[in-house]
Amino acid sequence: MSVARTDDGVRLVWEEEGEGTPVLFIHEFAGDHRSWEPQVRAFSRRYRCITYAARGYPPSDVPDDLEAYSQAQAVADAVTVLDAAGVDRAHVVGLSMGGFCALHLGLRHPDRARSLVVAGCGYGAQPEREAAFRAESNVVAEAFRTEGAAEVAKRYAQGPARVQFQNKDPRGWQEFAAALGEHDSTGAALTMGGVQARRPSLYALTDELERMTTPTLVVVGDEDEGCLEPDLMLKRTIPSAGLLVLPRTGHTINLEEPEAFNRAIADFLATVDAGRWGRRDPRSLATSTTGMDE
Repeated sequence: MSVARTDDGVRLVWEEEGEGTPVLFIHEFAGDHRSWEPQVRAFSRRYRCITYAARGYPPSDVPDDLEAYSQAQAVADAVTVLDAAGVDRAHVVGLSMGGFCALHLGLRHPDRARSLVVAGCGYGAQPEREAAFRAESNVVAEAFRTEGAAEVAKRYAQGPARVQFQNKDPRGWQEFAAALGEHDSTGAALTMGGVQARRPSLYALTDELERMTTPTLVVVGDEDEGCLEPDLMLKRTIPSAGLLVLPRTGHTINLEEPEAFNRAIADFLATVDAGRWGRRDPRSLATSTTGMDE
């Protein structure tokens, strides 16, 4: 394990495996750096895989101030890890909370990203759902604060977009649920309240997204209801985006369907590295079926 130190003095613990073009993996709220094990095992054969525990997730530090947690700080932390690893540009792969971070990194620091994989990203983004999501996030934060992670994990791990994983792979799901129950309760509460509940809506960023040219693969499970519509918006808005929808799949995509996820990411990274992932052909935006409406 290695340690990166942020501008506000927070220690971020990161690990690497393999050699080659760097790939930075950014974990979801309910996961941690260990959640990427199926990807590290596969991709470290050809890539330099870098994972890290976000602030609030031991063995990284757990600041006890809510103001130490935000979407902007999460992006700054990802860049800090890249700097500590001596990486100028990396493929960036994020899931859920990590997907938001990857997307914002692409917007704020396009020079640091070779490509973006934005998976399971979109909860609370739709304008009509934004207020309810923020309120729910604060309720969840309070539950972590008062009940503790071990108790909250029993319910959180069985959410509507997690049961697919439980049904397909009970053993893998149990490992995921157990790891969630081991999270630092304070860190989980502050992350939920500071990052999740306060992040800007993706729909407020459409002007910026329309100008983003970093190769982007958006990945979503078709039973991840909170992400489907926002991810379709991302596909339609980002000119360099592709959209992959995995059937009968929920939110924990990389663990629920590791082979399909890895195969898609491997093809995407290879295409990007070959210089063959360009912007969408504007002719495909024609409103007619045949293109003969001139």
